[in-house]
Amino acid sequence: MNKPLRVFITGASSGLGAALARHYGAAGAQLGLAGRRPEGLQDTAAGLDAHLYRADVRDPAAMQQAAAAFLSEVGTPDIVIAAAGISVGTLTEAADDAPVFRAVMDANVLGLVHTFQPFIAAMQARGGVLCGISSVAGVRGLPGGSAYSASKAAATVYLESLRLELKARGIAVVAVAPGYIDTPMTQVNPYAMPFKMTAQTAANKVARCIAQRRAYTVIPWQMAWVARLLKWLPIPVYDSIFEKAPRKPRGLPT
Repeated sequence: MNKPLRVFITGASSGLGAALARHYGAAGAQLGLAGRRPEGLQDTAAGLDAHLYRADVRDPAAMQQAAAAFLSEVGTPDIVIAAAGISVGTLTEAADDAPVFRAVMDANVLGLVHTFQPFIAAMQARGGVLCGISSVAGVRGLPGGSAYSASKAAATVYLESLRLELKARGIAVVAVAPGYIDTPMTQVNPYAMPFKMTAQTAANKVARCIAQRRAYTVIPWQMAWVARLLKWLPIPVYDSIFEKAPRKPRGLPT
């Protein structure tokens, strides 16, 4: 009889992280769910085999504690998914946005490090998968979203470096770059969002990438073609298209 998967997920109090918890929970996985909002974690965990950890991925000590508790209570994870993140508009000339830039970079880049680091030593003995959620927004810089685009570009490159570092040790590193997902983070966007997915659809696609241990995947496939086009657009053409594009509202989410 196969043992249930052990899966640790950050950002599990809402959005994609919660949907991933439901996906793996429905398959009988033993879950570790980390997030900043206890009430959201409780909602996500309803009916699932889940251990809950109130932790902010920007806080390395909190993530060390959450990981230690999961290792003690459940065991070495088969899959660790860093799904926590912050998406918000920013402007460099706005002095009030300086702490927002730091929060976005801390959550979306260092949050990956704080999530993965405590598990790597234990996972070396049996292998497993570390999955980080990047974004199509990291392919090119978006006006008004400089912090988010920069953080996701950094996340993609960080995950590539980590993949090469851990390959010989039997730990796969999977990077998934979604397009638009219908979550509270995108529901404030004042512009059209082509190929928008439900959170559960996105979670199903992420889980498929993890199962197949894909190094880097843009989801959905339609957005993958958009990402390829954006990547190779000449700078003058890209600038003319996106210079006056609608911008995400500023203001750090609570």
